[in-house]
Amino acid sequence: MAKLNYLLVIFPLLILSASSQSPPPTAAPTPAPTVYEILPKYGLPSGLLPDSVTNYTLTEDGDFEVTLAKPCYIEFDYTVYYEKSISGKLSIGSITNLKGIQVQRFFFLWFDVDEIKVDLPPSDSIYFTVGLLTNDSILTTRS
Repeated sequence: MAKLNYLLVIFPLLILSASSQSPPPTAAPTPAPTVYEILPKYGLPSGLLPDSVTNYTLTEDGDFEVTLAKPCYIEFDYTVYYEKSISGKLSIGSITNLKGIQVQRFFFLWFDVDEIKVDLPPSDSIYFTVGLLTNDSILTTRS
């Protein structure tokens, strides 16, 4: 009988001890910021990219790649074409080494946009630098 009483006391203590040793619940991981949240941190407007971004990567040194659901056109003061994949180097107030964005000028000719800049402090202007144009190499548009 003493053995039975001993087991009745020890068994619940073992269960309580085992349950108290389970790891504490972990907090849910913080979701990564969207590209639309990243752009303003670099002084760039969040509406600079189309709303169809499906994925992006950004390295510590600013190299980035953005994937869109499909290529698209956006009307600023000029028609801007965005390829499905866009890449470049992000820094405060600008995107350089840009690939995947073109702007239409001069009788439906398309030119690659090499760089996008904004004024710091921010204004309503966005500057698309187009390397092939000599006299008018910076196109200004209002955001």
